[in-house]
Amino acid sequence: MHAVEPKVFLIGEPSIDRAGLDAYLAHLGIADWESDAPTAMDELPEIFGRLCYRSFEPGLNANVTSVREHNVDYLANIISSGHGAVLEHVTMNFVFADVSRVFTHELVRHRIGVAISQESLRYVRLTDLGQWLPTVIRDDAEAVVMFKETFELLEGLQLKLAAHFKLDDPGVPFEWKKKVTSAMRRIAPIGLATTIGWSVNVRALRWILELRTAKVTEEEMRVVFGKVAEIVIGRYPYLFGDFTPNMVDGYLHYVPKYSKI
Repeated sequence: MHAVEPKVFLIGEPSIDRAGLDAYLAHLGIADWESDAPTAMDELPEIFGRLCYRSFEPGLNANVTSVREHNVDYLANIISSGHGAVLEHVTMNFVFADVSRVFTHELVRHRIGVAISQESLRYVRLTDLGQWLPTVIRDDAEAVVMFKETFELLEGLQLKLAAHFKLDDPGVPFEWKKKVTSAMRRIAPIGLATTIGWSVNVRALRWILELRTAKVTEEEMRVVFGKVAEIVIGRYPYLFGDFTPNMVDGYLHYVPKYSKI
């Protein structure tokens, strides 16, 4: 058994096919149009938003006589006006490591605008259980001992069962290992450390950050999404800059100026 701390890794974000975009702009007759967006994450919702009104430049749509020239102003208007649908076009890819099954069971309740790939304990045998302790346990010495002893017992049972079923003997078929490993996970604690891959679009993430860093949220969720908030606010200030952090019961609650756009 070993102690862990939940970790957040941003491993993917969108890019733009410049040849395809140039061809589209040429089709519109505005081959020289450029965005001053700092990243593709910022530029893509601007492109899709301007597409809706054909508002890349004045006169392209006879009803449009002026446009917001800068990406920062354009995205600020999208957010303040609640035109959040165009934010669904941009997705970030995260890996949450050393999180518990408590956390992942909560996370999968969010289904709109996300994609999920979780470490499978049908295939991954448990040999060294990781454990993160909530504050209410961590601050109570007797409770810490009880958690530790229970995890060590359950970890030992995993090792004993693996030996009983001879999973490490030479020539043991993988299908047998999978069958036994799947059965053994039934006595694993829900608090064991695991890994989950999570992709989410900007519109969905804005709401999830507000919801899952709030005071009423399960503590580990607040820990993880506090780390997510730090990453995205620092990396994409045009898209998340309206969030204000407020310390509540030891963790930051990130509250946007514009909620559920």
